[in-house]
Amino acid sequence: MRKLTKIDIITRPEKLEELKDALNAIGVAGMTVTQVYGCGLSKGHKEVYRGREVTINLVPKVKVETVVCEVPVEKVLEAAKQACFTGQIGDGKIFVYSLENAVRIRTGEEGDIAIIDPE
Repeated sequence: MRKLTKIDIITRPEKLEELKDALNAIGVAGMTVTQVYGCGLSKGHKEVYRGREVTINLVPKVKVETVVCEVPVEKVLEAAKQACFTGQIGDGKIFVYSLENAVRIRTGEEGDIAIIDPE
């Protein structure tokens, strides 16, 4: 069984299409996308709401999760960094995890075969 790696990419919502295209171009077959809210180093920003200044602590982001075994992790990281980069605070973060196992519910297949496209 090949090593399974989960990669979470949290970035700006407007970068989602560019990120999906970049991941598809390097052979990443599947991903899960979630709308999330968070704050990082910037701790949010201030806005005026009904004449009163309000601190917006949580900013909208998208979280793209994928698991790879065939595509090298470094290739995924490079594609994500290029697709999500603006040079401004709030570009996001990438987290990399080692996975013990994956199971395809429909067939019961486990390990790397569970995430590979059967064609």
